[in-house]
Amino acid sequence: MSHALTPIPGARASARNSDGRELTERGQRRKSELMDAAVRIFAEKGFQGTSVAEIVRDVGAGKGVFYWYFDSKEALFGEILRETLVELRRFQADAISDCDDPVERIALGIRASLRYFADNRHLFAMLEQAWTIDAFRARLEEGQEVVIGDTAKHVQEGISRGLIRNGDALFLAHAIFGVATHVARRFIKAETDVDQLADESVAFCLTGILDLQS
Repeated sequence: MSHALTPIPGARASARNSDGRELTERGQRRKSELMDAAVRIFAEKGFQGTSVAEIVRDVGAGKGVFYWYFDSKEALFGEILRETLVELRRFQADAISDCDDPVERIALGIRASLRYFADNRHLFAMLEQAWTIDAFRARLEEGQEVVIGDTAKHVQEGISRGLIRNGDALFLAHAIFGVATHVARRFIKAETDVDQLADESVAFCLTGILDLQS
């Protein structure tokens, strides 16, 4: 049985340039090079501390090349953010797709999220920056509510099946999300053993929600 996750609204990577023209394969590769360079520099220097000149210098191009693909530094940051949300959601969906047990889906979702962030620390650093920038915060908040809503569905299914203690599914989903988010913020940058981090996070969350009398 497949368990589809709700897509993040508006989170679609673009294969077009700043004028809306569809890119060739070569153009897509060039755009990806700019985005990859930007991720590294944004993660190191922050959004405000990064200039377009630094990004194009990293890939050996001129500013004209940058503006062929992006209207501005803000547009570039926003597109990386959208693409990251798409990839993260796909990673989470793949992790739980064949699992029929709602409790195990919750555990797999936590593990997948922490693994994705550990494998993409530069992107995680960018997500953290985005929370501090007014232009991007609303998009992250919207995505966060989607993730919490899906988690609440798993929790409610677990309650209905007698696997999770009776409680408010949305409150419990917020608690699970809060644990996973906090440990990621605290330990991912320190390159902690992600498997141990996931084990401890899953154990803590499941101890809090399981109906131990069932």
